[in-house]
Amino acid sequence: MAQFFAEYGDLLWEGTLETLYMTFVPTLAAYLIGLPMGVLLTTTKPGGIMAAPTFNAVFGWFVNLFRSIPFMILIFFVLPLTRLIVGTSIGATAANVPLAIAAAPFVARMVEQSLEEIDQGVVEAARCMGATNWQIITRVLLVESVPSLLRGLSITIITIFGYTAVTGAVGAGGLGNIAFRFGYQRYQTDVMYATVVLVVILVCIIQSVCSFLARKSDKRNR
Repeated sequence: MAQFFAEYGDLLWEGTLETLYMTFVPTLAAYLIGLPMGVLLTTTKPGGIMAAPTFNAVFGWFVNLFRSIPFMILIFFVLPLTRLIVGTSIGATAANVPLAIAAAPFVARMVEQSLEEIDQGVVEAARCMGATNWQIITRVLLVESVPSLLRGLSITIITIFGYTAVTGAVGAGGLGNIAFRFGYQRYQTDVMYATVVLVVILVCIIQSVCSFLARKSDKRNR
């Protein structure tokens, strides 16, 4: 065991950091894009506070279109955009672009689902008190849906975490790349098992933290 960590410890540590980098940076970018998209999907539905059925149908189709593209294909499809944004199509930083693009429509639907869980009576009460649409969105819908949004956040992070394994297989780095190069190409099963253990531990930590924050933010638990 000591010999294994002496030989591969630095490699696994570097791969873990790259994987976390490729997980949390795209997650932040995906929420910056996907959160407003989810709000639009919710508020422009028939009966929403800014009902616009035609826009909602077209925008919903657009979101579904990007959700339907397999991630491996998306990586190559957005290569020109990746080069334009980060100047290269290789490495962990380059992988953040397709990861964010793939996750944004997923986040939009997660946010939409969370906002639809809000009791419409709360929205109507805010409207009766003279709240503007912006105030309803920021002070009612988003605030009341925080526990659900945090649960959705855990799903999003773990989904992107899984996508990093795919980017690793095409040379982006991270634990996925280590597992592919050593476990698959070189038949070093000990390295493969070590990456699997690290992945399981990281996913459990992420899930536990998000679940804890969701429970703390839920008014029913106070």
